[in-house]
Amino acid sequence: MMKRELLLAVETSCDETSAAVVENGATILSNVVSSQIETHKKFGGVVPEIASRKHVESMTRILEEAVREAGVELRDLSAIAVTQGPGLVGSLLVGVIAAKSLAYALEIPLIGVHHIAGHIYANALVQELTYPLMALVASGGHTELVHVASEGDFRIIGRTRDDAVGEAYDKVARAMGLPYPGGPHVDKLASQADEEIVLPRAWLEDDSYDFSFSGLKSAVLAQVNQAKMKGDVVNRAGLALGFQRSAVDVLVTKAMRAVREFGSRQLLLCGGVAANRGLREALGEACAAAGVPLVVPPMSLCTDNAAMIAAAGYLKWKRGEFAGLELKAEPLFSLEEWGAGTV
Repeated sequence: MMKRELLLAVETSCDETSAAVVENGATILSNVVSSQIETHKKFGGVVPEIASRKHVESMTRILEEAVREAGVELRDLSAIAVTQGPGLVGSLLVGVIAAKSLAYALEIPLIGVHHIAGHIYANALVQELTYPLMALVASGGHTELVHVASEGDFRIIGRTRDDAVGEAYDKVARAMGLPYPGGPHVDKLASQADEEIVLPRAWLEDDSYDFSFSGLKSAVLAQVNQAKMKGDVVNRAGLALGFQRSAVDVLVTKAMRAVREFGSRQLLLCGGVAANRGLREALGEACAAAGVPLVVPPMSLCTDNAAMIAAAGYLKWKRGEFAGLELKAEPLFSLEEWGAGTV
């Protein structure tokens, strides 16, 4: 019988305060998330200083709730995992300090975790992963294609050159007068459209796996401004559909080309934008046609949460790669170096 290894994980990279207890890297015993969306909504985006203060206010309560829901005692924990980066430095610091304090008090190992590794390994909480695989990471701060040759062996083959896709969704939503966060509202509006306002696709160089969404965002703004100058009513649904189809077309096309080129046995969809219905459907159809399994976590594991940090932290636990109490928050953090164990 496998020994029961319990990791308590902490996630505070942006505007969610989360703590979770996960058994043997796969079984979620608790996953408590406190969102700050209502706080930041009035500003149209995350205000870093406010986010940090909210983490401080919530941290103790969230930790206690996670342990209580898991039905365990602090003395049962095997290690503490925490998001080390990337993210907002003030927010990261709150989680790192809390994790270091707990690890020191309980005299158990501390594990620093890369946030994107967490998003990728959130999929391991719902399905066994088969290597080599390709991960499409799509969120408010990241748009990346990551080739994972074996467990924890990351190679970024494509990344955004400007706006992340989730960031572009938020900016487009703001231009169309939709609430923050914009992604779900644009996705819903697109599903209601009777016609599409066709918008350009940014393919970049023929062999590139990189992404660019700033031009697409500008095309939406141009449509909105032209309608206003003419005194016309903006066809928001048609514009939302055009924006979504353009963004999704590029994401899906490049992801499937990467799957073919690298001989991937699975495609993983990761990050907050993985909750987007249009992207899920398009990737599902493309993967079915190509005969490649698509792995997508449930909605609760798409957005930032601590269970995914525990899943990624378990990779380090198995290798015995622990951090010292000098662990620092790293707002700019290399996924490839973290996976190689050099950070």
